Amino acid sequence: MPDEVERLLTIHELSAMLGVPVATLYGWRHRGEGPQGYRIGRYVRYRRAGVEAWLATRADVRSG
Repeated sequence: MPDEVERLLTIHELSAMLGVPVATLYGWRHRGEGPQGYRIGRYVRYRRAGVEAWLATRADVRSG
């Protein structure tokens, strides 16, 4: 079986996944705060593994 190519997420798919508006994602991208994106032509795409890694750094761990 050939290696499967990872399907990249669109900004709209990422918006739905994270539950945040697309405008917020563009703001994060502009400020360098969000998950790493890739410019492909005029489009921005995201690797799911990269998004998951970014999410892991955003964990809200409260110490009691």
